[in-house]
Amino acid sequence: MWRILPELLYKGYEFFLEKDIRNSKLPQHIAIIMDGNRRYAKKLGKFTSYGHTRGADITEKVIEWSYENGIKELTIYAFSTENFSRKKDEKKSILKLIGTRLEEMCVDERTHKRRLKVRIIGDRDLLPGDLLQSIDKVEMATKDYDSLKLNIAIAYGGRQDIIQAIREVARKVKVGDIKTGEITEKTISRHLYPEENSPVSNVDLIIRTGGNERVSNFLPWQACGNECAAYFCAPYWPDFRKIDFLRSIRTYQQRQEERSRTLSNRTLHFIHDIERKLDVRDVDSQTKKIPEKNS
Repeated sequence: MWRILPELLYKGYEFFLEKDIRNSKLPQHIAIIMDGNRRYAKKLGKFTSYGHTRGADITEKVIEWSYENGIKELTIYAFSTENFSRKKDEKKSILKLIGTRLEEMCVDERTHKRRLKVRIIGDRDLLPGDLLQSIDKVEMATKDYDSLKLNIAIAYGGRQDIIQAIREVARKVKVGDIKTGEITEKTISRHLYPEENSPVSNVDLIIRTGGNERVSNFLPWQACGNECAAYFCAPYWPDFRKIDFLRSIRTYQQRQEERSRTLSNRTLHFIHDIERKLDVRDVDSQTKKIPEKNS
């Protein structure tokens, strides 16, 4: 009985939390830095590959939770450009795991039931040929879906993304495809990864697990430029639970409410200030109209 009680309490809290967040505006785009796989494995005394495999299992659950709660776009940081500095065996293991999971997505009935559109963002020139084949396969299999966009960042770096976009815009200016005066924020956005006419949208909420409170060169254009909410939590990625996911959404909603209250208070102060000035002017006007007494 005592072993069952904590699980019942957890499920009850999860139920009410999920019900509560659906009463407010949900974030449209969530981006996640999945940190802590290696530390999780070390904590259990297991090989690093075990942590990455368990982390991949949690990623599948997060996709499910996002779909259930009506999230329109989800971006996950699977492998950064900085990760290429890791040991050869670990890099090979991670990229192989990513390829395997992409292959599984192609034939998984949940992918098609959810109409999951999978897109890879990052420098594909840095990736091995077998992984590129898996990427092409999953993108082709899901290209017509539109319910939930899943962006998987592989060989990705935010600054590098902006640099390559600027280079491409400069190239088009040089050949006359774009005029300098026509360049706007939208122009840059359209040339960020992925290289198609459906750019990654602005991020509403960014989540990072593992206890670190930094965004690590992840989607700077879409996240920082949009002043998105941030949720940093202690659990390593393989320990990430549904209540952590729901709490992150509630954090976003609370920030939206605070911003709304701040805007309302500023508007009220502005109106009151205008009213005071108008009242003073009315008094001055009435004072000027009082006729002077004859001496």
